[in-house]
Amino acid sequence: MCRFIAYLGKPIFADELLLKPKNSLMKQSYHALESEVTVNGDGFGIGWYNHYRRKEPALFRSIRPAWNDENLSYNASMIKTNCLLAHIRAATQGSVSIENSHPFQYKEFLMMQNGGIPEFHKIKRKLINRLDEESFQWIQGQTDTQYIFALFMTITGEWRENKDELSFDDLSACLSQTFSEIEVMKKESDIHGPSLYNLVLTNGKAMLATRYSTDPELETRSLHIASNAECYTCEEGFLKFKSIEPKERAILISSEVLTEKKEHWTAIPENHCIMVGEDLTVDIKPLK
Repeated sequence: MCRFIAYLGKPIFADELLLKPKNSLMKQSYHALESEVTVNGDGFGIGWYNHYRRKEPALFRSIRPAWNDENLSYNASMIKTNCLLAHIRAATQGSVSIENSHPFQYKEFLMMQNGGIPEFHKIKRKLINRLDEESFQWIQGQTDTQYIFALFMTITGEWRENKDELSFDDLSACLSQTFSEIEVMKKESDIHGPSLYNLVLTNGKAMLATRYSTDPELETRSLHIASNAECYTCEEGFLKFKSIEPKERAILISSEVLTEKKEHWTAIPENHCIMVGEDLTVDIKPLK
């Protein structure tokens, strides 16, 4: 049961989110509060953007536990960015390796997930046969996450054949199609367990996230958002939420609430999609 955070808004130093909060992602790596699996020690990764340098993101991943990698604690206070994705892993599919560590980078996009497909090996061949060549060649590891995203990229490529640019609603529909096609493959392979798709996709300017389970009553994952035209600083372990100018707004999406005070956080409903625009407007819609 991996954990992650995603940030988009006014540039912030990474340690304000990864290290300083009472329930920081670092702490969640050895003592997660909203998960049956409390230890997420099978590596970590962070991806961030500097749009003045290039459109593609920077990416640092490690197979060491987040709590035991001094590179993370040493460098987080030096990374300042408007968009950050960070992930700690509890491995289910694939070995503990750099290639299997989230987030994953595809061109200007970063992608990460908490969840997965039960008995993935039974549909792996079916899924590979569905991929276009570019998406298939992009896969470097063994995690089901990479195949899910490769299928999503294949589907968005097909949609772009009829549209110059895909809207948020289009991308949401592509995600729904991705999940539906996987369910068909599972049914054909006699797989009955629920699939879980808590995932984030960003290009550093806008963001798309989902909380989705094919059987929420049987199994699900937590997901929260903090927004409301506020920015964040961390003081004495507590994230401070300050109402400020619209140009300094920020959005924070997290597997777990990072602070003891929860009034600034909203739990994402089951099977919903979060769409954060370049102007940082937030739209939360059902994902069918």
